Amino acid sequence: MTRAEGIRKRAASYQDALFAKIDAAYGRIDPLFNNAGLGAPAVPLEDLEYEQWSAVLDTTLTGAFLCTQAAFRRMKSQSPCGGRIINNGSISATAPRPLSAPYTAAKHGLTGLTRSTSLDGRPYDIACGQIDIGNAATDLTEPMRTTGVLQADGTIEREPTIDPAHVARAVVYMATLPLDANVQFMTVMATKMPYTGRG
Repeated sequence: MTRAEGIRKRAASYQDALFAKIDAAYGRIDPLFNNAGLGAPAVPLEDLEYEQWSAVLDTTLTGAFLCTQAAFRRMKSQSPCGGRIINNGSISATAPRPLSAPYTAAKHGLTGLTRSTSLDGRPYDIACGQIDIGNAATDLTEPMRTTGVLQADGTIEREPTIDPAHVARAVVYMATLPLDANVQFMTVMATKMPYTGRG
């Protein structure tokens, strides 16, 4: 068995186990929030290891696809049919940070998955949207507030962050809309972060 085959087999096993628990506990699935993501070290593109690239794409994009696929099947066949899928995208999908090729590519891919799922879900009342988050204050963004992060002009600058509760409220808003309404894309970000000036 190749490495790729082994990864696919493990992913399918995890997916089956997760959705079997959902089936047993609830009998249906109405919302799915694809929130898993992974970054790679901020190194020059030419120094990035294939394994680093692959890990980010496998977690951030392929993981979302596998969960979307499993949820879509259930949402399509349950009675009444339908449901909502929300993908955790990123501002990086449109304005990347320096030295972030794997993460940026994965989030671009996630935007494509959001659009395709939204289109393919229409006949079955499956809505799909994406929330792009900018600088929520988590352990992962701690360097933004303390030591600073690399900017497009080569400087290291500290950036403002927001309380993750603001993001949670936005996701709840998206999730609780009736299925005849959809937030296709939403951006929630720190007001003073250098988003519009990036790139």
